[in-house]
Amino acid sequence: MTNNSLNEIISQLKKARKAVIFCHTRPDGDALGAGLALCVALQNAGKHAVMCCEDVPPEKFMFLPAMAQVLCELPLNETYDTFISVDCADVTRMGKFCDAFLQFSGTSINIDHHISNKGFARFNYVCECPASCELLTDIIFEAGFDLTQEVANLLMLGLITDSGNFTHTDVSEKTFNTAAKLRARGADVNLINYNMYARQPKARAILYGRVMNNIRFALGDKLTFILTTLEDLENTGADKSVTEGFVDFPLTIDSVEVSVSMMEVKKRQYKISLRSKGTVNVNAVASTFGGGGHILASGCMLIGELEEVIEKITYAVYQNL
Repeated sequence: MTNNSLNEIISQLKKARKAVIFCHTRPDGDALGAGLALCVALQNAGKHAVMCCEDVPPEKFMFLPAMAQVLCELPLNETYDTFISVDCADVTRMGKFCDAFLQFSGTSINIDHHISNKGFARFNYVCECPASCELLTDIIFEAGFDLTQEVANLLMLGLITDSGNFTHTDVSEKTFNTAAKLRARGADVNLINYNMYARQPKARAILYGRVMNNIRFALGDKLTFILTTLEDLENTGADKSVTEGFVDFPLTIDSVEVSVSMMEVKKRQYKISLRSKGTVNVNAVASTFGGGGHILASGCMLIGELEEVIEKITYAVYQNL
């Protein structure tokens, strides 16, 4: 992969007249924050820009008005000169927009912070750091785009959520400097933290208790599994999106080095999220199954019977202990 410079990416963004920004399916705060911050910044610069995602933003993010801009379909009868991917470790993470991105004949740009990103666009800016919003802050600031309070809030959303509220081990001095820069532009840290960490619907609280009541331990209590089934979601009335953050709780247990959250997508198919305290490279674990992400946070999809899937993951973690 050829990793382009910050100035090269900025040059392409300034040339863009009509752009579409894509993020990964089941979007989190960083994907939405990065994509919409860039979208709004381009709009403020007089460009036509839209953001597309296969899934609608979870309700908990709707406290930021820009979330209403996210489209689940490409606008018909429109032509674009630039396609931009943000926070996608792999092009397939765009879901139904993957083929359109790969077949696009115009300028394509890939901006991401995942170590597993191999570069799938004409222009790639892949730098490992806590959040894609850290990269987008640099891009928007250095490009001279207007970093309004709205843009600052979107960027702070991604910075806070993907860094675990600045608790992850990859948080650097630069991360805090980025946060300070956004705070100076009006980012409302209290508003974001309240909506992300202090507020939850009743259904999530009930589901959380149900899931955590069945934590499974393995490898001498160094590995944990939590499982959210379709039945759990149906019985509690909760949406899949509310499970974000569940995977972090088992890491608070002294002996645990790796936490695995399993989401039943359909019968015999599971979405796997992995978190590590640092001893185990979970990107290497996820890569075993065709997934990827970060050393401390990665994911993949697995098909099989529940016990078979748990056995496969356990062995993969054991090999990386």
